[in-house]
Amino acid sequence: MHRPLVITEDHALLDDLVRIAAAAGAQLDVAHVPAHARPYWNLAPLVAVGADQAEAVAASSPPARDQVLLVTRDLEDADTWRKCVAVGAQAVVTLPVDERHLVERFADAMEPEPRSGTVICVIGGRGGVGASVLSACLALHASGSGHLRTLLVDADQLGGGIDALLGHEEASGARWGDLVAREGRISSVALQAALPSFGDLAVLSFHRGEVAAIPPQAMRSVLEAGRRGFDLVVVDLPRHLDPAAVEALTRANATLIVAASDVRGILSAVQVLCEARKHTSDLRAILRPGIVDDDMAAASLGIPCAGTLPDQPRLTATLNRGELPKLGPRTVLGGLCASLLRDVLPS
Repeated sequence: MHRPLVITEDHALLDDLVRIAAAAGAQLDVAHVPAHARPYWNLAPLVAVGADQAEAVAASSPPARDQVLLVTRDLEDADTWRKCVAVGAQAVVTLPVDERHLVERFADAMEPEPRSGTVICVIGGRGGVGASVLSACLALHASGSGHLRTLLVDADQLGGGIDALLGHEEASGARWGDLVAREGRISSVALQAALPSFGDLAVLSFHRGEVAAIPPQAMRSVLEAGRRGFDLVVVDLPRHLDPAAVEALTRANATLIVAASDVRGILSAVQVLCEARKHTSDLRAILRPGIVDDDMAAASLGIPCAGTLPDQPRLTATLNRGELPKLGPRTVLGGLCASLLRDVLPS
């Protein structure tokens, strides 16, 4: 991958730019004069021209291109915008005021061709109905049979860890505790490299033991990186919506409510729906068998039924052995996952 190009002879400015690029996980190609920049001009994903070299760059008449910035530390320079136009820059970046913006521009420049991932949230209408199992199965099916690059996000800090549900609690890689201190943008490349991965599936879960709540800005950064770097992001939500869960709901393309078809199960799911509706609009029910028939259950919930999930007598034993359920097209779980993904993912 080609690196961002910096053209400056101002050593203090260059030191700032190297530091800012490092914060974005980027390395730079540096040219002190325009002649040295010529081989990199069209290849670099981003060009930052120091104000000290603006006149010289303009005089060299480089080919027009996008992603060119003029970088200055002089707020009082009345000639700044003329220099910006002369070098063909699209924007002026003033340090240190625009430092965070420049970090994001460098990070963007280092991203591969961005994806436009779909976000699916899954939430239980009450405890024990299998929302986490459905989340894991959706992610496994998408990354396995569907060959989609998939991110499975555990947002339930008291759920015991979705990595344990998959039998991978000992896998090396980052957990939420390693990411919550991050502010601002997370590179999708860095996120994929940091997380435990199994084929096309990456998993973000919690450390064992005491865990802290996920700051909403951390959830926002992870989901934005997930959408850029993955085809599908599946988020396993807690029933009690904390600020991070709300952040996920606001970004969901679809939210699945897993509801037990009995009186208390429906009443509980209705209460969860009342909260979820405040933050998202595309809500669909996955029904578990009970004394209430599917039509009555869906009518009581007031949302479309996206599928039914019959009891799986051997599923708990399979998961407790650290084994994964079979998700072939002829299995109940495999058929449900395939149907849900067809309905939610863009064609």
